Amino acid sequence: MLVCHDEKFQGSCSGMRNYNTTFATIILVIALVGCAGDPNLPSGSQLQSGPSVMVESYQMAVGDELQVNVWKNDELSVAAPIRPDGRISLPLVGDVMAAGKTPDALAKEIEQKLKAYVRNPKVTVILTNLQGHEFLSRIRITGAVEKNVSLNYHQGMTVLDAVLAAGSVTPYANSNATKLHRRTAQGAQVYDIRLKDIMQKGDMTTNVRLLPGDVITVPERLF
Repeated sequence: MLVCHDEKFQGSCSGMRNYNTTFATIILVIALVGCAGDPNLPSGSQLQSGPSVMVESYQMAVGDELQVNVWKNDELSVAAPIRPDGRISLPLVGDVMAAGKTPDALAKEIEQKLKAYVRNPKVTVILTNLQGHEFLSRIRITGAVEKNVSLNYHQGMTVLDAVLAAGSVTPYANSNATKLHRRTAQGAQVYDIRLKDIMQKGDMTTNVRLLPGDVITVPERLF
């Protein structure tokens, strides 16, 4: 804290205090402007590839494709669709019923069966393609795009992939006002997608990976 004891310096001290106050105000304004420009995006792991709320509780069905990984045992890991009888075949344990179970429940069951052959087995089950209830997992793109479409979800699909599948945007699109609608553990969420920046500037900040059931809306410009 600046304290002025000499009257000769009181004027300069007052000016310095005013300068410091003005400087602090400018910094605050810059910070607020910078924050206002940041897009509202999915937080944490939702920016990465991974299961949505729907997938975590999803009961698998015939036709769904799975990747079963056994930690440190690649020879026991398989990728396979669920057969019409609702089962998948695994090394050592044979046929296992998968239909009607969540990925987590199936992983725990496989772990139990593998304990007779492997010490402390660690199993993960990943849904790579949902076909059994495809309409629950489809990606939908609506608004100012060449064609409104409903797409099968594929792991790794991004906003740009979906928009290009819709034939890209129309000349009247307000692309930077695009919204991503997603169901999360906190309920329905809406995220800002700066689609024009993605397509024209190569700025991939908001080109997030999609999750099953996502809806993308591209509004038209207001004239």
